[in-house]
Amino acid sequence: MPAVAPEIALLVLGILLLATVFAGTLSSRFGLPALIGFLSLGMLAGIDGPGGIAFDNYQLTQGVGIACLIFILFSGGLDTDWHDIRRVASPALMLATFGVLMSAGIVALASILVLDFDPFQGALLGAVVASTDAAAVFAILRSTGLDLHGDVPALIEVESGSNDPMAIFLVGSALTFMTVPDFSPFALAPGFAIQMAMGALIGLATGYLLPELLKRTQYRHGGLAFVISIAGALIAYGLAELSGGNGFLAAYVAGLVAGNRVFAARRILSIFQDGMAWLAQVVMFLTLGLLVTPSNLVDVIGPGLAITFILMFVARPVSVFICLAPFRRFDWRAKLFVSWAGLRGAVPIVLATFPMVAGVPGAFTIFNIVFFVVLLSSIIQGPTISWVASKLRITATDNAAAETVPVPTDGEKDNR
Repeated sequence: MPAVAPEIALLVLGILLLATVFAGTLSSRFGLPALIGFLSLGMLAGIDGPGGIAFDNYQLTQGVGIACLIFILFSGGLDTDWHDIRRVASPALMLATFGVLMSAGIVALASILVLDFDPFQGALLGAVVASTDAAAVFAILRSTGLDLHGDVPALIEVESGSNDPMAIFLVGSALTFMTVPDFSPFALAPGFAIQMAMGALIGLATGYLLPELLKRTQYRHGGLAFVISIAGALIAYGLAELSGGNGFLAAYVAGLVAGNRVFAARRILSIFQDGMAWLAQVVMFLTLGLLVTPSNLVDVIGPGLAITFILMFVARPVSVFICLAPFRRFDWRAKLFVSWAGLRGAVPIVLATFPMVAGVPGAFTIFNIVFFVVLLSSIIQGPTISWVASKLRITATDNAAAETVPVPTDGEKDNR
């Protein structure tokens, strides 16, 4: 392939980024998650589209995806109110851990029975598609103006922001079983505990120290505060990974702690990191769209439909109803909505590059199935979220109307 002049490459990159933003905005107007527009533009620019760009570097895509997820999670933590966390911490933690585990197990079993996968391949596919995407859900909620009552929106947000570490751990465990002979399953539980503990501790420390540094006079305002916030997110992830912790959890916790402290630059930092998160989404989905070859998806239509059906109508609802059973404040309507709002997005596609880089058997098929599942989940669930909320009567308007229904007096009862 002939070398491209730097100025031409930068011009093309700028045009692609701008076009991707327009594509995401256009898809949002039709009630679809912005990721559909981002991915579509990437596929049009790719080898099967008019752009004709040949790109098949899974390792580079994995690196880009990890870097982008750091800023998406860090920004999500910055914008999450600690009071919301306190209200829904227990149910969100149940969904983010046991819920992900149950969803992964159900999909794994279906993959073995329906797709004739071996147990390790089934476990890998189940782990990859088990986590939900907060950015996709709340982009739709904001674009539609849907106002949910109670703790439902906080539950969806906190769960989506904190369930990625569990999915990443499960993917890593499945890959270890497939690549390391005689690996003991008894090492999984201590390994998970260490990852979560170290990730949380380093996130707490980074999130506390970041505002302390920004309180210094020369860093309160201006561009240096933005640079420090970028450094904080990267340091939280890097330190956690080097210490045996979960870097994604550290990035989310660092943002959560920093965002709930008082310091002069907090508002402008939140706005800047929101922009960073959007840039990360655009870059990540554009790269993922370039990576996929749409013609290869034809071979996985049947398996993709089967896994999407199992995930949407069996795995997710079963895990939600079981995990939220102890919490009586969430009735069956809220549980059904939480089940339907479990859109799949960036994380499953990024995680699907891990088997490709590791070179495990069936990795190519798993990647294409996951890409198909994410597309179908977004196309089906995205535009129908408002309709489902209306039918289940869980919006703030419905709740207010129910509370203002006049109660008949004794005289009115007698007249009846």
